[in-house]
Amino acid sequence: MHRRTSPVIPGFGLTLGYTLVYLSLLVLIPLAALFLHAAQLSWGEFWAIVTAPRVLAALKLSFATALGAALLNGVIGALLAWVLVRYRFAGRKLIEAMIDLPFALPTAVAGIALTALYAPNGPIGQWAAELGLKIAYTPLGITLALTFVTLPFVVRTLQPVLADIPREVEEAAACLGARPLQVLRHVLLPALLPAWLTGFSLALARGVGEYGSVIFIAGNMPGKTEILPLLIMVKLDQYDYTGATAIGVQMLLVSFILLLAINLLQRRLARA
Repeated sequence: MHRRTSPVIPGFGLTLGYTLVYLSLLVLIPLAALFLHAAQLSWGEFWAIVTAPRVLAALKLSFATALGAALLNGVIGALLAWVLVRYRFAGRKLIEAMIDLPFALPTAVAGIALTALYAPNGPIGQWAAELGLKIAYTPLGITLALTFVTLPFVVRTLQPVLADIPREVEEAAACLGARPLQVLRHVLLPALLPAWLTGFSLALARGVGEYGSVIFIAGNMPGKTEILPLLIMVKLDQYDYTGATAIGVQMLLVSFILLLAINLLQRRLARA
């Protein structure tokens, strides 16, 4: 196998060395320490911790709400990216800035703001309560917070791909007799699906580990609205470091399996 090198800026060995050093310091060594600390437990002790009813309920809630938010953003983010790329209108730059707001806004501030709006005594929460819908302190409120935080990942991933698709391709398909749904299915979706999966996986990964924006609107009721990152913090506050690392390893393994499956699917679609 021939190694690819840049004909303009040489230095493969040096750049690879820096890459491996930073990757080791920031990712590999901390993860190895996590697994080594959890290895102090026997298999029976580890299994008893990660299969406790409270842990399983938090695990299910964290991944279910993150998945729901990622799917919701997959639809909303695709529509927003389409509008921002294909149309020019007044206020477009303002919408662009608002989409990036979750990146700049502290997550705790976002959580407080969402709780103030959607709590039973909040402006929107009161209106929803009249309709018999409770948002704050429920899984729905958690999904809403995660949707707010993870929206930019989908939009910013799809925008450059949409911008690279010439409008002439769609016009040619229409001239050949394709209906709008056929253009969407056979022209746009094959080009957008790999990028959409990338944005979806990024939103899912961010949602699973989100903490600041969720703890205020969740209510943090064990077995009902307690997310897994909060349970890890509870273990740390109780000086149960081994239990916290065991839950962290469980969370890491489940996340890795999900992201690996999504990446394999993305690669298969890209080859097709």
